[in-house]
Amino acid sequence: MKKMLLLGAAFATLALNVPAHAELKFKPGEDARFHWANFDELKKVDLKGETLTIFGPWRGEDETLARSVLDYFAEATGAEIKYSSSENYEQQIVIDTQAGSPPNIAILPQPGLIQDLASKGVLTPLGDDVAAWVKENYAAGDSWAKLGTFAGKDGKPGFYALPYKIDVKGLVWYSPDNFEEAGYKVPKTQEELAELEKKIIADGGKPWCIGLGSGGATGWPATDWVEDIMLRTQPPEVYDKWVKNEIPFTDPAVVNAIDIFGKIATDDKMVDGGAKAVAATDFRDSPKGLFSVPPKCYMHHQASFIPSFFPEGVKLGQDADFFNYPPYASKPELGTPLEVAGTLVMITKDSKASHEFIKFLEMPLAHELWMAQKSFVTPFKGANKDAYGSDALKKQGEILVGATTVRFDGSDLMPGKIGAGSFWTGMIDLVGGKSAQDVATDIQKSWDGIK
Repeated sequence: MKKMLLLGAAFATLALNVPAHAELKFKPGEDARFHWANFDELKKVDLKGETLTIFGPWRGEDETLARSVLDYFAEATGAEIKYSSSENYEQQIVIDTQAGSPPNIAILPQPGLIQDLASKGVLTPLGDDVAAWVKENYAAGDSWAKLGTFAGKDGKPGFYALPYKIDVKGLVWYSPDNFEEAGYKVPKTQEELAELEKKIIADGGKPWCIGLGSGGATGWPATDWVEDIMLRTQPPEVYDKWVKNEIPFTDPAVVNAIDIFGKIATDDKMVDGGAKAVAATDFRDSPKGLFSVPPKCYMHHQASFIPSFFPEGVKLGQDADFFNYPPYASKPELGTPLEVAGTLVMITKDSKASHEFIKFLEMPLAHELWMAQKSFVTPFKGANKDAYGSDALKKQGEILVGATTVRFDGSDLMPGKIGAGSFWTGMIDLVGGKSAQDVATDIQKSWDGIK
């Protein structure tokens, strides 16, 4: 969600019609990377004369990429697809559902908002069979099935949302040339990472570039750090309780995670520019130190979208690469956890076309068509990984499929006053010198104050 919040552009609601017989990006049958048998199966579905309305967050380039996938559904089934979006899509979907004029399909990146919609009874359950399909076909499938499960109007849990188009978080970016020149190796565990940090400092360098600046959203990059640390120090069930306020921010497990980040961010030896630069540096500028000569830092923790802000001319896989923020060797029971963001697809107006569209998303082809272009990774094990349009996307996809536990961005799961409020400001207080315990106490007070 943060990526969309920060990178969104236009203001007006956009409408996009995808008619049958659209021009297809890849000609069916001509590229062996795709499951073209899926397209033949789709042709057996007759939706001629039906209109499928889809409302989602994708705008600009992502909207164009989404259209290239929707074209195949329209072409094969004969359905007319009307896609629309809005800069204020979170508010718009609430208005549309309350007014009784929802789209057939809603696509949203905020599980908290989806829970609100489910509890109001405006979502159609996708069914236990779809949940079982997710468990069977997605890597760490149980995690994804739980992500799409929400309490309905009757309070009973049901599977309402199918995850599709995922953003990988918890990545550490670096320059392969700088690592090679200094004789550093990519760490595979937190213990190896700690040794690498010590070596970089001993060699006169700075391990990290960190920037928390983001205008009114200043502080959010630090929440990703804390969430990553929580997943690597605690069982996922503890993480789940934390984001629901079933254990408080003042719980020792949470305070410990905040403290681990705080000790990195406030150590002048650890961070380019020292502790004072952390809050003052815009997150979009913070990775630039990786590419200066000599390097101002050797590592940068950020999600998959950050290359958009690398200096012009930096080539992924050559000048820049990444690795997963590693797990602790001392905690093998936690496996290889991964923090993600992304979108979930749900039915807000029941129709034959709505259910057929969900079935389409269960086909490898619906994933491969976007995989082959850009800005798309999937946990779907049945999709051909060789369909990825770049080595960087393929590597992100492998990290996603290799995760044993997946959890959604914690701050996006919390109430807005916390996840996009006191948690952000608390991180600024932390790098400003306030103790982890005091920061946790302040955040918890704001949560307790929600009526």
